[in-house]
Amino acid sequence: MATPDFIIALREKIGTDPLWLSGVTAVVLDGSDVLLVKRTDNGAWTPVTGIIDPGEEPAYAAVREVEEEAGVSSVVERLAWVRVTEPVIYPNGDESQYLDLVFRLAWTGGDPTPADGENTEARWFPLDALPPMSDDMRSRIAAAVEDRPDTRFQAPGR
Repeated sequence: MATPDFIIALREKIGTDPLWLSGVTAVVLDGSDVLLVKRTDNGAWTPVTGIIDPGEEPAYAAVREVEEEAGVSSVVERLAWVRVTEPVIYPNGDESQYLDLVFRLAWTGGDPTPADGENTEARWFPLDALPPMSDDMRSRIAAAVEDRPDTRFQAPGR
């Protein structure tokens, strides 16, 4: 994943200390197919993910990331879930944790291609024939596909 300039500037000040960031996962659907990318950094198949720029609307960030990473156009249909990821320690020692907003998007045009060097492949997969991927990424896709409220976290006393 390419590191945004604002994070590089922050890292110059805080070093590798934990950094709290906001990110998006864009689950793009075309009928019963989902757009996935194969990441350059770890070879994993995932929906498009990315970091929200300072002051950027999260839904806009999801659309932007899809266009930048996979070369396709899309529109946001809904916010599917909001979760905190597990802490991440990158090979260079940088520590981060993300508030991840998963959006469901509809494909509007373009053919998937690894557009910005962050991925080696970009293509459609049938929802019932996904490639090997983490349970976390499968859960993000399921949350976007299923039209049901997430009841895993409820306010105390309910």
